[in-house]
Amino acid sequence: MAPTPPKATYRVQVRPGFDLDATAAIVDYLADLGVSHLYTAPLLAATPGSQHGYDVVDHRAVNPELGGEAARQRLLAALRDKHLGLVVDIVPNHAGVAVPPANPAWWDVLRRGRDSSYADWFDIDWDRGRLLLPVLADDPAALDDLKVVDDELRYHEHRFPIADGTGDGTAREVHDRQRYELVSWRRGDAELTYRRFFAIAGLAGLRVEDPAVFAATHELILRWAAAGEVDGIRVDHPDGLRDPGGYLARLRAAAPDAWLVVEKILEYGEELPDWPVDGTTGYEALAAVNGLFVDTDAEGDFTVLDTHLVGRRTSWEDLTHATKLAAATQLLAAELTRLAALAPEVPTAQARVALAELAAAFEVYRGYPPHGARHLAAARSEAGRRRPDLAGALDAVTRRLRDPNDELAQRFPQLTGAVMAKGVEDTAFYRWTRFVALNEVGGSPAHFGVPPAEFHRFAAAQQVRWPASMTTVSTHDTKRGEDVRARLAVLSELPGRWAEQVKTWMEYAPLPDPSFAHLLWQTAVGAWPIERERLHAYAEKAAREAAASTSWADPDPAFEQAMHALIDLMYDDPSLHDELTELAAAITPAGWSNSLGQKLVQLTMPGVPDTYQGTELWDNSLVDPDNRRPVDFDVRRELLARLDGGWRPPIDTDGAAKLLVVSRTLRLRRAHPELFTGYRPVPAHGRLGRHAVAFDRGGAITVATRLPLGLARAGGWCDTALSLPVNEVTDLFTGRVYSGGETPLDDLLSDYPVALLAPPTAAVEAAS
Repeated sequence: MAPTPPKATYRVQVRPGFDLDATAAIVDYLADLGVSHLYTAPLLAATPGSQHGYDVVDHRAVNPELGGEAARQRLLAALRDKHLGLVVDIVPNHAGVAVPPANPAWWDVLRRGRDSSYADWFDIDWDRGRLLLPVLADDPAALDDLKVVDDELRYHEHRFPIADGTGDGTAREVHDRQRYELVSWRRGDAELTYRRFFAIAGLAGLRVEDPAVFAATHELILRWAAAGEVDGIRVDHPDGLRDPGGYLARLRAAAPDAWLVVEKILEYGEELPDWPVDGTTGYEALAAVNGLFVDTDAEGDFTVLDTHLVGRRTSWEDLTHATKLAAATQLLAAELTRLAALAPEVPTAQARVALAELAAAFEVYRGYPPHGARHLAAARSEAGRRRPDLAGALDAVTRRLRDPNDELAQRFPQLTGAVMAKGVEDTAFYRWTRFVALNEVGGSPAHFGVPPAEFHRFAAAQQVRWPASMTTVSTHDTKRGEDVRARLAVLSELPGRWAEQVKTWMEYAPLPDPSFAHLLWQTAVGAWPIERERLHAYAEKAAREAAASTSWADPDPAFEQAMHALIDLMYDDPSLHDELTELAAAITPAGWSNSLGQKLVQLTMPGVPDTYQGTELWDNSLVDPDNRRPVDFDVRRELLARLDGGWRPPIDTDGAAKLLVVSRTLRLRRAHPELFTGYRPVPAHGRLGRHAVAFDRGGAITVATRLPLGLARAGGWCDTALSLPVNEVTDLFTGRVYSGGETPLDDLLSDYPVALLAPPTAAVEAAS
């Protein structure tokens, strides 16, 4: 059976608490919502208890904690019954090794070392001695806690195999005979002898560039695709692979008809390489849509505020260089050591520093032919500017990096991608807090918003080059949910009020780290009202990720106590609580307008739109695991049934207005894909035209409000109008019919701040 290309997907975080049978139980709801495909988190056997599935331990089986193969078959039956397809998430870069007994291949490698038939599966530097496992306490006497139990080496809850013929003597003596060595967890970042996913020791890099490893780790997924049980594949983190282009060519050859998208994070202005894929998972679309609802005129005000709060002008370029350099030399020191050893012609210390500087100066995640040479040249220039004393070492390693056949050149891009992710996404995004609505995966906080003309150029280019690429505004990896960002965008319309308010709060309840305090206050306003324990959990993760006043490796009890005390004040201090509640309430209606606008734009722009679980209603989620919380699908079923009964909800009722927008738009895309085959901006005429964004997809016309506070201050739409087609069109959200010509926006958008116009017969179908 040939795969069916998706028209729209719905992401479900399948996990032990919401397994494949639970997913099957919502298939009827997803069909009613209007999607064409279910898009799941990874389905293969993962580390026991895994809440995400990106730590696969056995590529031969469906995760038993999700219900196993029988549950997968039941899910397929439910999907087929409702004529829905399936898109699965796969993880080629790494495997879960935190619980060795759960991973048969890793267990065998630990037992047999280089003699294991799986030794070539993992990216291990065998020439550096025993395989180091960072599991011990940071205590010289930790090995005294080792025990031999049931022919295994035990360290508290950790279990390890014992090689044949090495089990006699004390536990220490047995340990010393193994192919692996247990070391302090603190040695992991600096000394590990296997490539990791970023700096996570429990995720070991796979060598899928080896055809045998590719075949073994993809056999089950490809069997599903060949049987017509999978229509699409989402590839996790291709930048971690040794040869992403070669890998994707092999995957495409093995699944020629599948919809294939890659989690490739493109920097501002970067183009996706000409890979044999249908596109990305949509972070560049997220950045464009998110920025469209931010007032670009407020950049100067927020820069002044940030400078005042932190006591100095912060350069995004200098900050990210520092955080990337720290990632390269600290978190990823083991990987850096391995690379430096590949350049013996340069003194080791100089090679390490030169490679780290080049990685810190690399302007994208990694370079690919033919543009890789340009990015490398730019990195060499910037590294030389910052470190002229390293000219000789920089020249020597750069010469090596220009040779695509050089081992150093093939491995260096795996470092630059990890350095970018850890240094920018997971550190700088938590330190540079000028305006955190822009601190999002795939975005650039230094680019303050996206004017409509820039958005239209982006969307038109997508229609030409990547019309089947995924679009999204929320994922399991976003730093804050789409509705939180939509509300925070409102602050860009009142920078003066925000500056006055946040200064007052920070003077009343100071925190030793003012930059982080600004992030915390923005987060609270964006997500309010939020349960106290959720805000505490978020703040602790965010502060440790920032690694400025506390960190994961070395938590600062005094700072964290002060941070948690501040959060408690938000709830317990009556005046503070009232002010926070008042400001959040004041910007919430405009936030709803932004939310509906960005959702409609994302759902109708070129690409295949994804809806992240639960976000069809208002959702104030923060970074994971907060955005993996359970979703109440019963509430959503009930509201959708009311909408289908003819109810047209006010914008402030339980998020039902968002559900109206999502369901009607998805149904139209599913029933009438021919209305979404082009892209043409539709200009708004009148002095308030900048507050509208509109485009025609080839018969379906999207209209959304932007900068709603400015619009309200101007007294509404006044004389602003759109030129509609001469044929009649119907707004899917209100049912009103328009006969074309100049249509006033105060009429078109009188009920909702958005409209989706389509031929009347198509609109009727979408409403039913």
